[in-house]
Amino acid sequence: MKFRKSAKVEAGLHQIDIVPLIDCVFLLLVFFMLTSSFVVIPGINVKLPKAVTSEELDSRSLTIVVSSEDIMYVDSKPLTIKEVEEVLQNKGFDSIFIKADRDASLGTVVSVWDISKKVGIEKIGIATTYD
Repeated sequence: MKFRKSAKVEAGLHQIDIVPLIDCVFLLLVFFMLTSSFVVIPGINVKLPKAVTSEELDSRSLTIVVSSEDIMYVDSKPLTIKEVEEVLQNKGFDSIFIKADRDASLGTVVSVWDISKKVGIEKIGIATTYD
């Protein structure tokens, strides 16, 4: 019996075809892009003023948002000053939280503050950012 002394290995015969792998990865990418849900938080864009002496308040109080266009919002609904007064009288809150944009007029913020004092609310907070 005669043995060969050297075996030849031919190059190029054992290549892996990666086209099916690329197809699978592409399909997975498309699947995850189509099935993922993008969370968009609706709300009113308010740029809060900065303050050095800020402290946290109870988040259970009623929040009144005043936008830069001086529009007042309660529960994301735009209200007039009379409607804000009715809400404050009817809901019976003992504290409110005013989130006023830094470009909102001071008169609107003071009128909300004044109505709150008028209906008997003693605890009034104004939202600020802290650096």
